[in-house]
Parts: sequence; structure tokens; C-alpha cells
Amino acid sequence: MASQPRIAVLTCLTPHAWIAINALAEHFGQLDILNEERQGKWALIRSRARRQGVLTVIGQSAFALAQKIAIRSQGPRIAAIINDNKLNCEPNPGCRRHGIGSVDAMACRTALAMIKPDVVVVLGTRIIGKETLAAITVPVINSHAGWNPAYRGQAGGYWALVNGDQNHAGVTVHLVDAGVDTGGILYQERFHPTKADSYATYFYLQAGISRPLLVKAIEDAVGGRLSVQASSLVSRQYYIPTLWGYLWRGVTRDVW
Repeated sequence: MASQPRIAVLTCLTPHAWIAINALAEHFGQLDILNEERQGKWALIRSRARRQGVLTVIGQSAFALAQKIAIRSQGPRIAAIINDNKLNCEPNPGCRRHGIGSVDAMACRTALAMIKPDVVVVLGTRIIGKETLAAITVPVINSHAGWNPAYRGQAGGYWALVNGDQNHAGVTVHLVDAGVDTGGILYQERFHPTKADSYATYFYLQAGISRPLLVKAIEDAVGGRLSVQASSLVSRQYYIPTLWGYLWRGVTRDVW
């Protein structure tokens, strides 16, 4: 590659996001991180309640609390995944950080205009609105923890396993459009959890296998070689499970 591409990463920083960011920085050099603030808890609850109903959101909130405990109990397994796959979850001091508030804020569009990226990567933000998308004139690439279009939305790997659909338990690197994980598919790869894995560890496994896919997609974008894959799968969007639904599926389907 003649010169290092300018890469802007839209993200809400988490250990999973740093896994991807560190892999990209190692391959492409310094990145610009546009860090989105987490959406307020009550605003998020109200938004979900309007879409999914109050009872469902109560169950999802209970599940989220239970997962905080599960993550602590799965600490040794998470550490093993990080070690075995050489994942780097630590903040990278070599990356430039820009606080933007929200991907839909003027601050985000101003930062993008200043950076003039060759490609924009999306890692775990809220849905990007039309105004911000319209302001970006270069490829926008997302790493999604599910197999599109059958497992769009949240926790796609978990839902594929629940459905007994191991062939479509994986990750998708795709172009971003105005929909929810509906953009053109670039690359996909399966992940293979063990009996030691659960909801708390799936995302680490998925983050690990998505790294080379992201690198290839960015190289394609910069080189003008982007090619979209067709899919005959039925499109469906999933959400965070409720606590009672998660427990029932764990008992009846042995997927945790």
C-alpha cells in the first residue's frame, strides 16, 4: 500500500471495540476515533419501550443486570479467549480521539469533515441517521456480530445458536445504509463456541474473527475493489433477550 489510508472509526468504546481498533492500527497505522457517549439509560429504556413494549424492556433490563454477574463469573474463560486469540482489548494511546457526543451530532460531521477519511468504520454505535450518512462521501463499513441478513440487530450469534443454526452463527462485515444491518455484505465468517462459552463470551470470539475481515474490507475500499455478496436468506432483526426468555432457552436448548 503506497500510503497509509486515513481511517475514521465511529464507536462507543468497549473492550470489543478496542480489539478491532488495535488490529486496524497495527495494520494501517494511526486511526482517528470518534467516540460516541453512551445513550442515557432512561432515554434508551423509553425508546425501547415504545418499540417493543414495557414488559419486554423490563425483561431485557433484568437480563442486562444478570449479564454483569455472568461476565465476572466468566472472567477465566474471557481471559483464555483473549490469550489464545491474541486479542488486544487495551486502549491505544497512539490513536487520536475526538469526543462527538452522538454520531448524529454536528460535532461528528464536523470532525469527519476535518479528518477527510478515506474510509469510515463503525463499531457499536447507535443507528446512524440520514444526515450524518449523507455527509459521508466515502465507504462506511460496519462490523456486525451476526450473520446478515438472517440475524440483524443485537446478539446475532446468540440467536443463531438458539435457533440451532450453527452454519449462520458468525459475523458480517458490511456497508452501512439507513437500515439496521441492511447494507451490502462484504465478508462473513462463522465462529465456533465451546461448552465453556456463553452469551458473555460470544462477543469476544466474534470480535476476534472479525479482525481480518475488517482489514480486507478496508483494503478493498481504499483500492476501489469493494464487491457486495448476494444472499438468499430471509431477513430478520433480533433484540436483546429478556431474562426469562434467556433462562428458558438455556434450560430447554442448552444455549447460555
